[in-house]
Amino acid sequence: MSRLDTIFKKDHMVKRILMSIFGVLVCGIAVGFFKRAMFGVDPFQSFMAGLDVMIPIGFGTLYVIVNAVMLLFSLIFDRHYIGLATFINLFLIGYVAEFSLNTLTNFFPDLGLVGRAVCLLIGILVICVASSFYMTADIGVSTYDAVALIISNTWHIGKFKYVRIITDVVCVALGVGLYLLAGGGLDGIGAVVGVGTIITAFFMGPLVDLFARKLARPFLYGKDKPEAKAET
Repeated sequence: MSRLDTIFKKDHMVKRILMSIFGVLVCGIAVGFFKRAMFGVDPFQSFMAGLDVMIPIGFGTLYVIVNAVMLLFSLIFDRHYIGLATFINLFLIGYVAEFSLNTLTNFFPDLGLVGRAVCLLIGILVICVASSFYMTADIGVSTYDAVALIISNTWHIGKFKYVRIITDVVCVALGVGLYLLAGGGLDGIGAVVGVGTIITAFFMGPLVDLFARKLARPFLYGKDKPEAKAET
């Protein structure tokens, strides 16, 4: 067995890479479901939606620029969270979200209230499961997720699930503020904030924590290993 094979087996590296790619790309798909539902997007996307109204460039390109700026935070305070998944997220998730939304719109051009509610529920479930996988893989997280992780694990200011609630609420407030400053009307505010935003702002942290313990950690380490039962 080569030294590289030994390292991959010892550190579960193949699983970590697959979990990161799966998690990041599926998060992009989930964002498309949120946008199609028009019941509000997840908190960070709420912030991005507010910026999107103010800055007239493509969403995918805007996402890359904003995340590149946020990357500096991790570079300064804790580079541990920067890795493969960080750059997959930075360069791809915005474009995957655009593709996901366009595909859903083409296949379901006239969604009613029930259809939109189904899209919202799928988006919430998918984004929480996907986030738990790429965060548990621990080879890089999104620049936004890194903020809560650094505050919680590096600065030791509260558990992640509670810190995440706070950062999510801040993002929602910024998103709505930017949208209103840009002259957005109430008829289109569902693209920025709504019941979906409220649900993810207060429950996404705990749900990610739950799926990490029940799905992601057992997948990575094996369900009977102590690491699989450790709290996020």
